[in-house]
Parts: sequence; structure tokens; C-alpha cells
Amino acid sequence: MHHGSCLCGAIRFEIKADLHGPDACHCLQCRKHSGHYWASTDVAREALSITGEEHITWFHSSENVRRGFCRACGSSLFWDPIHKAKIAVAMGALDSPTGTQLAMHIFTAEKGDYYRIADGITQHLR
Repeated sequence: MHHGSCLCGAIRFEIKADLHGPDACHCLQCRKHSGHYWASTDVAREALSITGEEHITWFHSSENVRRGFCRACGSSLFWDPIHKAKIAVAMGALDSPTGTQLAMHIFTAEKGDYYRIADGITQHLR
């Protein structure tokens, strides 16, 4: 079982499953939402329970995706493809230890010009 929260603690969550190797998304939307790139792990919806759900603000960044953040402290917590069986949870919101390692970089064609990706992990342009 894994636990996490937003910065102020208004939103807490529990994941009743092993975590998959996270990905780092470098797309423009993820960079603007998180302030850098977005590292997250996909979790089956039924494995995720949230306390303080009334403090989540959902921003629809596209027709099929919404992004959840804490309306009190602004922590970016969830990337939710509305009609899918999984939801992405921010790695930075999880308590340690996570027992995972970054698995891949995605949308690297859109990465910021102020950093290099030099960790040797698989990169996907899209």
C-alpha cells in the first residue's frame, strides 16, 4: 500500500496496489501544469482512494483529459483520462519509499530548452 498527499494535507490518497514504473512527460501541457516535467505512475481507479476529494479542482485540459490539483495549496496531483480504467498519480505527491524507478521519458520532442535528458532511460518523441 502507498500513501500520498498534497502539500497542505487537505487531500490525501491511498493506493492499494504495487506502483508501475513511472514515466516523465515533457509535453507542453504537463510542463505548464507542473512547472517542469510531469512524473507520474498509472493506477487502476479501483486501487485509488481519496480523502478530501472536495478540495480537488479539476481543469479540463482537453476533451478527454482533466488535471486535478489542490484548490488550497495548488499541488498538482492527478492526470485523469476520463474514459480510461487508470488515472495517473504524481510521483512527487507520494510518500517514500515508492519502490519504483523512472521507466521512460515521453513527449521529449516538446521538452524545455533549459535542460538535457541524459539519464540513459528510454525516450519517446511522442
